[in-house]
Amino acid sequence: MKKNKTIRMLRILCAMLCCIYLVGTLPVANVSAASTPVKKNGRLSVKGTRLVNSQGRAVVLKGVSTHGINWFPQYVNKAAFKTLRDSWGVNCIRLAMYTEEYNGYCSGGNQAELRKLINNGVKYATELGMYVIIDWHILSDGNPVKNKKQAMSFFKYMAKKYKNQNNIFYEICNEPNGGTSWNMIKSYASSVIKTIRKYDKKNIILVGTPTWSQDVDVAADSPIKGYSNIMYTFHFYTATHGDSYRQKVQAAIQKGLPVFVSEFGISESSGNGRIDKNEANKWMQFLKKNKISYVCWSLCNKNESCSLLKSSCNRTGNFKKSDLSQAGLWYKSVK
Repeated sequence: MKKNKTIRMLRILCAMLCCIYLVGTLPVANVSAASTPVKKNGRLSVKGTRLVNSQGRAVVLKGVSTHGINWFPQYVNKAAFKTLRDSWGVNCIRLAMYTEEYNGYCSGGNQAELRKLINNGVKYATELGMYVIIDWHILSDGNPVKNKKQAMSFFKYMAKKYKNQNNIFYEICNEPNGGTSWNMIKSYASSVIKTIRKYDKKNIILVGTPTWSQDVDVAADSPIKGYSNIMYTFHFYTATHGDSYRQKVQAAIQKGLPVFVSEFGISESSGNGRIDKNEANKWMQFLKKNKISYVCWSLCNKNESCSLLKSSCNRTGNFKKSDLSQAGLWYKSVK
């Protein structure tokens, strides 16, 4: 009897050891797949100059921006976002909706269809546990005041719809330009922020700055008062913008301004021309040192240097290494 009991105990012990071994060798992806960026960090907020998670710890988002959804609606899909999350380490999607360019929201574009694209993009990002930026992408309009009434109506709709979600950013004016002053932008922003905050009290609002969102140092001298969870955007392209622009950001931070890089590329500022990976690596070091979030332009196969996909790529999701441009290969490698 004792011999049989001993044998049974040995069998039980062996079974237990096998279970421990098997659990220890399970693929890491199966364990971590359920832990999404939003599940890990919860609702984000602004503390001092930094973005922090629900536990108050600093967070740096690594994002990808669509090109204008007016041009490239096909990339607003769940498979594309999932690939970026799982293979690139991306935790934030920016949905760029032009206001005046081709089929723009304020220049004859189908507003209902564009809102539907935004809503679909938010849905896919939310299902994947990613943060998402709703971008009012002014460019040729220059001064955001030009389409202020439409912006207020648009953001009223979005704020009412997404007020209870914890993964939303509202970017209210992409790149003010053409001599638009900070005072003009500030006046516009105050009206749009007031509209958003009537419905959505907590989600973060991103405010563009003068000269294609580069003069954050100017905004730092006179920031918007009376609201929390406001950040100011800075944009750069590494083959054009070097150390003097980092000094502008540093000056803004030292004055206490919370900065968010909602768009950058590693080409010239035109979006085309040469690639500068050396300067790109300097920017990454700077942003990480200062805990500044960043979003790369752009997810599309347009034949220009800043596109993350080759112009020959017909895939709209599940991207392979062979589909990626020089910019895409570089950004995928950024940790």
